[in-house]
Amino acid sequence: MGPETLAINPPRLLPPVNRPSIIMLTAIALGLLMSPSTTSAPAGKVEVAGEPGAWKLLHSGKPYVIRGVGGTTRMEDLVASGGNSMRTWGADKAGEELDACQKHSLTLTIGVWLGHKSYFDYNDDAKVKQQLESSKAVFQKHKDHPALLMWGIGNEMEAEGNDVPAVWIAVEQIAKAAKQIDPNHPTMTVVAEISQQKIDHIKKYAPSIDVLGVNSYGGLPTLPKRLKEFGWDKPFVVTEYGPLGPWERPKTPWGAALEQTSTEKAAYYEKNYQDSIAGQSGWCLGSYAFLWGDKQEETPTWFGMFLPSGERTAAIDVLTKAWTGHWPKNRAPSLSELSLDIAQKNVPKGSQATAIVKATDPDGDPLTYLWELRREAENKAFAGQGEQRPGVIKGVLDNSHGTKVEFKVPDQPGAYRVYITVKDGKGNAATANLPFHVQG
Repeated sequence: MGPETLAINPPRLLPPVNRPSIIMLTAIALGLLMSPSTTSAPAGKVEVAGEPGAWKLLHSGKPYVIRGVGGTTRMEDLVASGGNSMRTWGADKAGEELDACQKHSLTLTIGVWLGHKSYFDYNDDAKVKQQLESSKAVFQKHKDHPALLMWGIGNEMEAEGNDVPAVWIAVEQIAKAAKQIDPNHPTMTVVAEISQQKIDHIKKYAPSIDVLGVNSYGGLPTLPKRLKEFGWDKPFVVTEYGPLGPWERPKTPWGAALEQTSTEKAAYYEKNYQDSIAGQSGWCLGSYAFLWGDKQEETPTWFGMFLPSGERTAAIDVLTKAWTGHWPKNRAPSLSELSLDIAQKNVPKGSQATAIVKATDPDGDPLTYLWELRREAENKAFAGQGEQRPGVIKGVLDNSHGTKVEFKVPDQPGAYRVYITVKDGKGNAATANLPFHVQG
């Protein structure tokens, strides 16, 4: 956590001076005599040290491994789980986020948002200059905050066919400006997965980048191997990781992605953390798990490690174990099976359906079961907390609280999902859902 890495070294006193010379006395009087040199880094200074194969991050001169999450909510929960850092994607609220992190002895990687292809042209010199100036303003404003860890320059701005030299030339200008304004914090750029071309472009056009941040989900098991093959020898941070994304999962004929259960997601977090993050000492400086909170993206439960109602999922349990060496005092339920006889089927309206769930609790806590029927989200893109969540269909699974439910599908055609939430009454939960379609 933060206290041991954010501690300020006490000032060292001048040694006793016997029979001081006139010159020394004069120097003292003029304030020219400095304290003895020391190898300790200034408090708050963050730097990348070492060489290929032996990289490390130093905070105030001490080794610092990032045990982080994406998002800046529930800081008390993060500290209790053994985390020490948070990451943002933009700097709009950086001041208050830095203050909150400092209060909880956490660090913050500030995201400096850069334009994406859908609305930003990197060949437009005026726009590129304006982006550079706005980035400089962020560096200048927050460079001296003690909770600052590093600068995250851009997030997936190279995606969607935008991996062109102009993007990386702009990134280099911003990274150079960051180093000139703030030599005390490293520069990192964040990409959506990697390719040989991306690595070549960053090395050629953006040499002022100290750390490569990679958002990696299904590709995380092979990320270190691919980084080595592509010739990346600077350190890296896994800036987003979590369950398989909707783009990586099987889909129904009507395009609904099949979501992993919260128990399956936890196992995925755990293995990938051990193999591709903790297992890459001397190269990987740490990670930011996605997402510390909840959000609507494909479904209301896909990426959030918390439920909208506040319960913790098993993903937090495995991160706590990875970060502290110990399981939390009370763990989330384990969901072994969810079956739905009409899952992935296009059924007539008025059809009868049966769903069954099997779950256990590692602490022996009694479990409760909440069944819900929701329409498939019309907008599957990401949204903020509480936004664009598909509403619960009333009158279908109301008051269904057992491990088995039978119901009649809605008369209105369209795509739906059956959701199950299993709670232990101690603030933990397991989730799963399965899609089906009602014929028109």
